[in-house]
Formats: sequence, structure tokens, C-alpha cells
Amino acid sequence: MESLEKIKKTVIIIPARLKSSRLPNKLLLKAKNKPVIQWVYEAAKKVKMAADVIIACDSEEIYNAVKSFGGKVEMTSDEHKSGSDRIAEVIKRHPEFEYILNLQGDEPQMSPEVVDSLIEALHNSSADISTLVRKITDIEQIEDPNCVKCVFNKDNMALYFSRSPIPYPRNKEYAQYYAHIGMYAYRRESLLKMTSLDMADIEKAESLEQLRALYNGMSIKTLVTNLNPVGIDTIQDFEKFKNIVEDREK
Repeated sequence: MESLEKIKKTVIIIPARLKSSRLPNKLLLKAKNKPVIQWVYEAAKKVKMAADVIIACDSEEIYNAVKSFGGKVEMTSDEHKSGSDRIAEVIKRHPEFEYILNLQGDEPQMSPEVVDSLIEALHNSSADISTLVRKITDIEQIEDPNCVKCVFNKDNMALYFSRSPIPYPRNKEYAQYYAHIGMYAYRRESLLKMTSLDMADIEKAESLEQLRALYNGMSIKTLVTNLNPVGIDTIQDFEKFKNIVEDREK
């Protein structure tokens, strides 16, 4: 178990944006009379390696919803271009936290144990950032640009992230693929540094903010997991999640 001092200095921040191009207001959709954002918050509260959980939102609707179920919430600018920028605004108000876990607001099935392991991976390394990857073999996923791939070195430090299949399978028998899971643990100074930097051309080309960190020489530790979280991007995703939680009671 990590030291109590490190745990006290660790916070989970959930960026919660109201607007979504594919499913507007998805964080307020209800399953078993709980909005999605509440399911995420309650899962985050089960994480043992963090002292607190804060939702960083951009709208009164989400702010009021979180207040209604007793969660911690802070309003942020609606001009932020990424979740990391939104989190950075909140963390500037909290000098007591040295480690920050960015947990997506639309992934209510995220495992608290996996979140614990990601925080622990950052605590036990010298990396700026830690994140999750999982091995994939399905060719549709490998070729899907919405499934971000990652290659890393022998020490599990990320070399590159891409929407393209990487590595290129010139010799197919050696090609192994890992999908990136968009959850990050940051050191405070690393988060503030990354969000202060200009966007890199490779970041603009791929639309992947983690490439800004790599471009500027920052280190990203990858942790391999079997977790395959299903984010809620479409109404079909939400109906699937709703059926899962309702079936638990049967």
C-alpha cells in the first residue's frame, strides 16, 4: 500500500462537458434514476489511492445535478479545448494536491482497482504521466481511427500514439498492437507544464493531446491492462449500460 502522505496528495478530477457532438447531454442521462456522471463519481469514490474526487464542469445543469447527489463540483471555463485544460484550471486552486488522475466523465464502468493501479504506477516511477493500454488483435479495431494505438519501449515508456495502425506490419509475425485507454495520472508540475505548451503539429494532425507531451520530451509510462471500458458516446452505448445496471437487480 502506498504511503498515506502520497494518498493525501492525490485527487481524481472528472472533466464533465455538457455538449457532445454525438450524444448531447449524455452525462445527465439516467440509469436506475442516477445520471451517468453520478455513476462515474460513485465509482471514483471507491478508489483507495486518492484522497478526494472533484467534478470539473462547464455548465449549470451539470453543476446542479452533482450538487443534488452530494458530489464535489467546481465550475470551469466553457472555452477549454481539452479535459486536461479543464483539470488544470481546477488544480491551480488546490495547491495541496501533487498527483492528479483524469477520469473521463462518460465511462461509468471504469474499475476502481484499475484506477488504483494507474495511480500507483505513477507514484512508483519517475514519469511525468501514466496511462493505460490493452492488447488488441481484432483487425477492425486495429484499423479503426477512433481506436488510438500506442507503441512503447522495453520499460513500458510510450514512444508514440496514433490513430493509424502502429507498428506497420511489414513483417506481420512481429506486429503486436495496443489500444490506448484515455485515462491519465499526472504529476502536478507535469500537468501544468503540458497545458501551458503550444499545440504540436503532430497533435493537430492526429488530434491527440498526449502527443504534445511526447513532442516536448515529457515521459509517459504505460500500464498494460485487460480492462476494456465502454465509454458512452452514442444512445446505443447508453442503452447497453442501462441494461447492465438494471439486470444487476434481477
